[in-house]
Amino acid sequence: MELVKALDLVDFINEFKSFLAREKPLFIEGDINLHFNFINELKKYEFKAPVSVKTLDTEILHIKKQGVLRLEEIFEFVKIFRYFLYLKRVKFEGKIKEFIDSINIPEEIKEVEGYFDEKGELRVSIDDRLESLQMALKQNKEQIRQKLQALLNSNKLQGYLVDRQIHYVNEEETLLVRGGFNHVLKGTVVGRSSGGFFYVAPEAITKLKEKEAAIISQIEEVRLEWAKKISTVFLRWIKFIEYINRAFDRFDHYQARVNFAKAKNLFFILPKNDDKIVLKDFIHPAIANPKPISVDFSKKVLIITGVNAGGKTMLLKSILAATYLAKYLLPMKLDPKSSRIGRFKEIIPIIEDPQNVKNDISTFAGRMLEFSRLFQKREALVGVDEIELGTDSDEAATLFKVILEELMKRDIKIAITTHHKRLASLMAAYDEVELVAAIYDEEKGAPTYEFLQGIIGKSYAFETAKRYGIPLNIVKRAIEEYGEDQAKLSELIERGSELERELRKKNSKLQEEIERVEFLRRTLEDERHSLFTQLKEEKERLSRIFQEAISDAKSAIKAKDTKDAHRLLNKAHQKAKEAKIKEKKISEDIKVGDSVKYRKNRGVVLSLKAKEAYVDFDGIKMRVPLNELKRINPVKKKTQAPKVSVSKPKKLSVKLDLHGLRVDEALEKTDKFLSDSLLAGFDEVLIYHGVGSGKLARAVREFLKNHPRVKSFSDAPPSMGGFGATVVEL
Repeated sequence: MELVKALDLVDFINEFKSFLAREKPLFIEGDINLHFNFINELKKYEFKAPVSVKTLDTEILHIKKQGVLRLEEIFEFVKIFRYFLYLKRVKFEGKIKEFIDSINIPEEIKEVEGYFDEKGELRVSIDDRLESLQMALKQNKEQIRQKLQALLNSNKLQGYLVDRQIHYVNEEETLLVRGGFNHVLKGTVVGRSSGGFFYVAPEAITKLKEKEAAIISQIEEVRLEWAKKISTVFLRWIKFIEYINRAFDRFDHYQARVNFAKAKNLFFILPKNDDKIVLKDFIHPAIANPKPISVDFSKKVLIITGVNAGGKTMLLKSILAATYLAKYLLPMKLDPKSSRIGRFKEIIPIIEDPQNVKNDISTFAGRMLEFSRLFQKREALVGVDEIELGTDSDEAATLFKVILEELMKRDIKIAITTHHKRLASLMAAYDEVELVAAIYDEEKGAPTYEFLQGIIGKSYAFETAKRYGIPLNIVKRAIEEYGEDQAKLSELIERGSELERELRKKNSKLQEEIERVEFLRRTLEDERHSLFTQLKEEKERLSRIFQEAISDAKSAIKAKDTKDAHRLLNKAHQKAKEAKIKEKKISEDIKVGDSVKYRKNRGVVLSLKAKEAYVDFDGIKMRVPLNELKRINPVKKKTQAPKVSVSKPKKLSVKLDLHGLRVDEALEKTDKFLSDSLLAGFDEVLIYHGVGSGKLARAVREFLKNHPRVKSFSDAPPSMGGFGATVVEL
């Protein structure tokens, strides 16, 4: 309860407890994931909450000792039986249905449930004696009423009656009369009024009351018999009684959370198996007219600085409160999709001033005692308000820096508030330290109760003093004595810390980029080696097929038999076909202006020609086969400098055949072929242009001479085309 009080959650927790059918600890025993899923399922259904039920641990122990329960105690169990019988009629599904169906209520227990009416009284229909005794009791009460009315209407008594009311004194019906009543009325004086009159119980009524007491005694004897009988049944089913009592507590945990969340429009968060805390639009339940809080506390230490009375303490309490509520699966006000809360064995607030008369300890000494205990903790979340409280801030900053460094090595997560900049500036260099500043509106001269991460905030002590009524002349003198140099130094500390953090972030990003580039370099090197091996194997295969085709063609020429010649020529043609790469069919109707994807690259079609497209890949323009393009959604224009990553083609021929093409067509194809070969990482390619008049060969070699990425070129060896082909080194 001390933790709840320190986090300002007392009213919130008490309100939640009002939704429970009976008092119990907040913690739900068992698998928290199972409980969370059960609660989420239960939110889908509308059902009645259980009525208030007494804690029955003592009664269960009494049953085990073969004791006899009172009917009032038995009815508390009946409430539980009745609630589960009701739940079985609700159309639940999934895990909830399985849970409810697993509670099989024995027939004997169902009979006991039927013995009682809604008010907890035994039904008279279960025992003839009860029915007759109840009738006799009713008749006796009617006789008492009639007798009293007769006395009130008696002429002899009229002169002695003070009023015509029936007064209940010591649970007896009496008449208020004057002195001398004994001449006309026999009865017993049971009291006197402030006016000196007498409260008299008439003798006739007394006899009827004695008869009533006798009837009630007989009824109690019958009730005791039934109490013994039911207690015997409970003893036989004691294991079931214990089980359903535990099951009721479990379901009570669930229904209270679900109904409380629905009533207050709250959300549940399942704690994750880490120590990250990310809150989005969290609202502390103790704040009236709140501003939602958003904070990322993923690191080991969070230092909250900034303006006095700007919400630093409430941010600290909000972090601890949200963690506490998540730990016990209690709903809260926040954005559940964007929020994340880790799991902690213990939540430790160091918030209050430890100094008091009883413990005879100073503020700082008390803080040191609280910090000393942290070194024995594990998996704890600690919140410290005004960490330098009670001592010199400069000395405390150095001391707490060392303490925090040591705690960071342990499995402890700690959030602190401070209005001094020294500790924040000392800790800002650590990667596991996050800075948060409370924002101050300088134009309005008031805090905004909002927070900005990554900076050290100003305390705005002078502005706060003015806002709360300190005379302006006093504040002005204080500013003068504080000095311009101190103000500048303070600003330099804040700015220096900010710049340092920015530099570390940039260095971190740069290092990540270097690692990424290095990874790409290694990957490209591996791919290049693989492609070179494939190229070599392809060259050998093509050369072998080419030689076989030539050999078959020569054999066909030498053949005297025409049929045999045709057969050998067909065989040669077939082998030549094997050396060709099958072209893919154009699967999509690509048009100029379409956004397309070529392997891993995205671009826009500039023009179309035959089976090729001229495409702009973010500034790099290339000709690519139409059958290798895929139309996509329009490419969004980037506002920053474009970065293009062109992937290497996975499949590409190492040769280009220009036979039968005009010069301009041949050069266009050569340009595109060389671009693809460079992307693939080929060192050497082969271009077939034929001998003919020599015009095409000269044009191709002139083009190669001026190409910036061509190292050299030469005639192909006789086995690969001789003068009719050119080997190009890239």
